[in-house]
Amino acid sequence: MRHQLSFACDSAMLAASLDDAAGSTGLLIVSGGNEIRSGAHRGMAMLAARIADAGHPVFRFDRRGIGDSEGANGGFESSGPDIGAAIAAFRGAAPHVSRIVAFGNCDAASALLLHQPLALDGLIVANPWTYDGEAEEADGSALPPAAAIRARYLSRLKDPKSLLRLLKGEVDFRKLFRGLSALKATAAPAAPDSLAARLDRAITGLDTPATILLATGDRTAQTFVENCPAALGRVPVERLGSASHSFAGEDADWLFQRILAALKP
Repeated sequence: MRHQLSFACDSAMLAASLDDAAGSTGLLIVSGGNEIRSGAHRGMAMLAARIADAGHPVFRFDRRGIGDSEGANGGFESSGPDIGAAIAAFRGAAPHVSRIVAFGNCDAASALLLHQPLALDGLIVANPWTYDGEAEEADGSALPPAAAIRARYLSRLKDPKSLLRLLKGEVDFRKLFRGLSALKATAAPAAPDSLAARLDRAITGLDTPATILLATGDRTAQTFVENCPAALGRVPVERLGSASHSFAGEDADWLFQRILAALKP
């Protein structure tokens, strides 16, 4: 059964939803960007219902200044108090819960990593956001990371239609050479105070068990792989061959199964 409730964070009251279940391990869903707790196209609400049906309570909330919550929206980098208050509210609303695992996608994943330590027993972080600035303010004109360019050209080289276009002279060779040149460029190391560098340090110093989920065709995930190389050897990574940043459509089943696995004691 789904309950609507509110809890305090500093001087603001935050809105939340609890999908109740009998299990002692609960899932805290942290929304990314400026999305409300139901998620895009109610994706997080539907995920919460599925997880609760599988026996695990699920708590979602709107951070300060978002949706039904009071206060000013300070972005994901200032959401540590919101997450901490949500954890406490979850435990108060579902006292039978002894373990809490948190899930976040995009800058919600980054928030969960940046604001450690948190009173959590596990983390599931998907396609972490590594660009400096808010996710919705990213410059869409920026070049894709080398990994994205490489994947694109490899897929085209395997495509007989692309090879036929090349032989017929239907390929824009200027664009081709620009793309190949980008593969040779050496990426500059991230500045020590950049979001990417801070995330890399946060993951390598993480004490909480965590799993990283990556949609290999998603530009945000590809950029994370390039920007946080040390993290990939520190935390288990599971990859899905998809370009869906939010694991929409058929990818939702893959996400559900990975979260369910992480909730097992």
